[in-house]
Amino acid sequence: MRLLHTSDWHLGRAFHRVGMLDAQAGFIDHLVATARGRDVDAVVVSGDVYDRAVPPLAAVELFDDALNRLAALGVPTVMISGNHDSARRLGVGAGLIGRAGIHLRTDPAACGTPVVLAHPQGDVAFYGLPYLEPALVKDEFRAPRASHEAVLTAAMDRVRADLATRPAGTRSVVLAHAFVTGGRASDSERDITVGGVAAVPADVFDGVDYVALGHLHGSQSITGRVRYSGSPLAYSFSEAGHRKGMWLVDLGPDGAVTAEQVDCPAPRALARIRGRLEDLLADPELERHQDAWVEATLTDPVRPPEPMARLTERFPHTLSLVFAPEGAEEEADLSYARRLAGRSDQEIAEDFVAHVRGSQPDGPERGVLQDAFDAVRADAAAGEVAR
Repeated sequence: MRLLHTSDWHLGRAFHRVGMLDAQAGFIDHLVATARGRDVDAVVVSGDVYDRAVPPLAAVELFDDALNRLAALGVPTVMISGNHDSARRLGVGAGLIGRAGIHLRTDPAACGTPVVLAHPQGDVAFYGLPYLEPALVKDEFRAPRASHEAVLTAAMDRVRADLATRPAGTRSVVLAHAFVTGGRASDSERDITVGGVAAVPADVFDGVDYVALGHLHGSQSITGRVRYSGSPLAYSFSEAGHRKGMWLVDLGPDGAVTAEQVDCPAPRALARIRGRLEDLLADPELERHQDAWVEATLTDPVRPPEPMARLTERFPHTLSLVFAPEGAEEEADLSYARRLAGRSDQEIAEDFVAHVRGSQPDGPERGVLQDAFDAVRADAAAGEVAR
């Protein structure tokens, strides 16, 4: 069976205030063309279909168009909700849509109930594990603690228990939205840290043939059977080195996996340039970046006049300007957003306490902060479910 693994569409998201809807529509065209042209048997979408819980109307219309086109192809699609999605909203009409071959899996309680697709080489069971907020699903899974590893382990126990009841030779695919140990993050993923720990080990997913992951925006293989497709488009300059695409996965009759990366079209290249302003304006080596979206880091000891206006004369698509004067403490001169990039809420709060009183919080105090963040995150997620 041939699968097309994708995730993290983030429909409705902008790139540094540049609207991405046309580029996202171009990706949907590419997805449909690939499914048709490469004889794909099933499409799997591993969460973060939308960029936020209440997406703009244009993003909803694009999603509707994608579903209609995939259904018209007759290619079954299995899709889960991610941490950016509203599981309840994304799952509305799932039973009816399922009759058209579009299978939405947004209910954590249904983790152990697969979508079974028939194939001449044997059935394939697809298990959808939507993003599992530990504090909200701990009781559902009777997990020993509210952590990502605990709830995902319990969910996978249900998967393995169901798979054991299937006819011999049934192949298995798991869709999950999580941060798996060994994955490389970027600046554009929303923090999902709970209890101070976000990552789960890859062996949580032992016992299945292929694990189609979502959440991290860089395409990467944790193992030969556990992969992130990454986002089809870049959503931060930290992704400048990413190869954006989808995985075309062939699942053999014995469960053997081979995978090929299929590149996705990019609206523009990304470039990160660094140096003194006059050097950046004169360097002939930078000519190749004139049509790229540019993030420029200026190292001038003194901030030059009108730097953005002068940069855009040569690099008309400059979107981000960062100052890092030579010889200065880099941390002190970075923007607030840049200083916080890659840091969890817990770390930021602990640094604030240290700044205010001159000493880091001790163990019990860190525990209080951790409990507070977990409670706020759980309350926000519970409020979204209620709506």
